[in-house]
Formats: sequence, C-alpha cells, structure tokens
Amino acid sequence: MQEDLTRDMECEVLIVGLGPVGAALGALLASRGRSVIVVERERTVYPLPRAVGFDGDVMRIFQRMGLADEVAKHVRFSPFYDFVAADGQLLLRYDRSAGGHPSSWPHNVTFYQPAVELLLREQIERSAAGRYLLGYAFEHLHQHDDGVVARFRSETGQLRIRASYLVGCDGAKSEVRRCCGIGLEDFGFDEPWLVVDFLADDLSGLPDRNMQFCDPARPATYLQMGPGRYRWEFMVLESDPPGSMQNEKTIRRLLAERGVSREDPIERSAVYRFHGLVARQWRKGRVLLAGDSAHQTPPFAGQGLCSGLRDAFNLAWKLDRVVKGEASDALLDSYEVERRPQVSFIIRSAIELGRIVCTIDPERAALRNADMLANLSAGRMPPPLTYPPLAEGCLLAGAPGAGELFPQPVASDGGRTLRFDDLSAGMAMLIGRRRTMLEDVSSSDVMSIPLDEDRVAPFATAISAWLDAKSADCVLVRPDFHVFGTGDAGKLVSEYNRMTGCGEAAALAAS
Repeated sequence: MQEDLTRDMECEVLIVGLGPVGAALGALLASRGRSVIVVERERTVYPLPRAVGFDGDVMRIFQRMGLADEVAKHVRFSPFYDFVAADGQLLLRYDRSAGGHPSSWPHNVTFYQPAVELLLREQIERSAAGRYLLGYAFEHLHQHDDGVVARFRSETGQLRIRASYLVGCDGAKSEVRRCCGIGLEDFGFDEPWLVVDFLADDLSGLPDRNMQFCDPARPATYLQMGPGRYRWEFMVLESDPPGSMQNEKTIRRLLAERGVSREDPIERSAVYRFHGLVARQWRKGRVLLAGDSAHQTPPFAGQGLCSGLRDAFNLAWKLDRVVKGEASDALLDSYEVERRPQVSFIIRSAIELGRIVCTIDPERAALRNADMLANLSAGRMPPPLTYPPLAEGCLLAGAPGAGELFPQPVASDGGRTLRFDDLSAGMAMLIGRRRTMLEDVSSSDVMSIPLDEDRVAPFATAISAWLDAKSADCVLVRPDFHVFGTGDAGKLVSEYNRMTGCGEAAALAAS
C-alpha cells in the first residue's frame, strides 16, 4: 500500500512508526472508526532480529483484533524457561506448562515478528479509516491549540500531515521524542549482546526449551522462535575484538562452545545494547509516545513487545473517546499514570534477571549458583511473571478488584472454543449476577451483560466465582480488560461516565 505523495494530508490520529506497536495502535483506532495514517521510514518490514516472545495477555489483544487464529500460525508454545549453570545444573525454572493463565491463552509463546507485523498491516488495509505510508522519514512537528502538523521527506518530495493527535512509535532512537525535547530515565543497565536468528524446521539436537546459560565465561541464551526458526544470543565481552562478533566463523565457534555443531543458515544477526530506559514524559500536549519510544527493557523477561502492545491497547480506547469529543483530553493523562508503574516494574524485573545471567566474575557466579541451588532444593521456584494491577488512573479507587485484569473464561460448544471477550464487541462491560440489577442502568458506551442470560451461561460459573471473591454483585470492565470497579451498577456507570467524559458529553448533547 504505497503511493508517492508530495501534498498535504489530514487525519484524526497520526502515528509515526509502523513496527508492531504503531501498526497495532493504527489497526485498533481504525477499527473504532478513527481516521488514522501511519507513516514509516522503511519500505519493508524491519529485517534485523527483534522481539521473540509475548504472553497470554498480548494474545488476548490479538483476539480482540480478530487476529488470534492467524497469529497462532506463527507461534510456538514455550512451556519452560530454564536458567542453567556452566556445568548444566538447573538453577531456576519458570514453569508455564500447567496453563491457567487468566487470559485463557498460554502464558508465553515465541513467534516470528515479521509475519505478525504483516498481519497487523493487513488489518489496517482492511479498514475503511486507516492507511499507512512507507518510505517517509519524520523530520519535524509543530503543535497548535487544535492539532499537530508533522513534516516528512521521501526520495520524491515532502509530505505534511495535520492531525488532532500524533503518537510516536518510532523506536528506541525516536525522532518524535527528540523533537519534543523529552529525555530518558536510565535504570543503570547497559550490556552488549550478539543476537543471531537461524533457519531450521528440525530442531532435534537443540535444547527442547528456552534457556539462559549462566556461564561466567560467556553468558548465552537459546530461544525457540516461531516455526522454522531459532535464536542464539551471546554476551559481548571486553576481550572480543571490535567488529568481530557478526563474523560467521565467530558465530559458528560460539555455537560449538555450547555444544552445537549444526550448520543451519543464518537469517539475521546484530549486536544490540540491552538497556533499561523510560522517557521522562510520555505526553507533551497533543503528542504521545508508545512502545520503545517511551521505554526500553532488557529482553530477559521477554516483555519488550508485550509492554508496547499494552501501551497501544491502553491508549487506543482513550484516544477514540477524546477524538470523538466524548471526553476531554485530560483522559489521556491517565495513560502514563497507569502504564509507567507497570513498565518500571517490568524493567526492574528484567534487569534483576539480566544481572543473574550477566555475571562474568567466577567467584560471584559461584555464590550466585549456591544461592539459586538452595532455593531450588527448597522448592522456591518463581511463578510466571505478571504485571502488577493498575494503582491509579481511570479506576474506582478502593473498589475490590479495581485495576486488575479481568479474567477471560472459556467454554466448549461441540468442539468449538467460546471466549467471553467476544461478547463485548470492544466496549466496556457492566457484568451483573442478574438482569434486574442492570435494568435501570443505561449507557451507550457500556454493554450490560447479565449472568442469567442464555448467551452468558457458559461463562457464568467462572464469573460468579470471581464476583464471590470480591464480595460483589456487579463489575465494570474497561475496553482494555482492566477492572474499573465493583459494586452498585448505577454508581459504577455514573463514575465511569464521569471519569471518561461520557456524562459531560451527554449533557452537552442534551443542551
């Protein structure tokens, strides 16, 4: 979908960067009817190794977008994530084999990113409201009281786009962030690693799980990617000759040191510096940042892509309400308030794991191993990594369950899997035990779902159990699956309308 354009254009939301975060945000907004243009400097999907995994909550986002079945063709379930010592002893295991993720999807999968990016681009193309442009490099932006004007250049000319809001999804070296003069908070982690992707349908002779090799001689990582691929990562040491790591002979030698003699084709390789960074400001007027433009995390927790797609999912429904005039732009302030604490938690967790892996002093490594082996012997194994609930923002403060992700029950109907989220059509949900609890409550922006309706019957037992645990009869769930609050149905809708601007918009319409 490419045209040579050297003219002015307009849209409601302009997104700079067509990586997975920009593409997902564009598709989500376009599905809500917002006019969106996504502009990307590169003419093809970025070819170097990047994200390799995502969790069940992200698959739930793909489900909301109608892409779960297509995305599933490019993923591989990863039941175990093991940390092993130089001698092969198990030090730590993340066991995801038991299932039970609240999203109803597997805890973690590995995947092939370019294929998923193409699916997201196709989703934009299918919409009437969205489009993307390739080969245009961002140059500058200027904000007005009622919008943003951004300038781009290509090989054939210049392009100016005027939008109500602009979202920078243009990566770690974000030009949008630079143009806004936004600095970065450094979490104090900076390690260079070689990342190599290999092509192979047959993975026999390779580890049967994702692994971290906590070897002080050279820490390394093995990951089973989506079908037909696998990845090795090796820490770059100070003793390595500059510029030598991407040499194929070096790569084959590093593999041999890990006991791998295969000659599988190398698809891509790159040396990256793993950072922990967060933008000091995620919104400046009508400009917002998302994904790597707003935060960067070391890969050891496998949450880089997850964090970016959570940004997109949080921001999409809020931008939709603001652009439609149904909420003031104060609602956008809740984006950073809600997401920054979660991102900071994930970065610190990833750095903690990274410091375990990146220990290259033999004495410190021995002490580390002894401590981890003692925990293993005592049965102290960590649960799968989960995000903390939202603590502030668009929530009914103090209500049981507020800020949590609402679980998605599933059921079977003649071999067909039924998923609760599919009832909501992307709207906020007011769920009550009985229809009579919801009859006097109405809102065009909230879907009422009584548990005593036939269509909800397959999920009623699981949701009733959740309500029992909160001592509640009703719950209001936001469009991004976070619980707004529990309690009286009328109060929930009234407070939700107030916080999201629905009540103000209704009053204006009435006048």
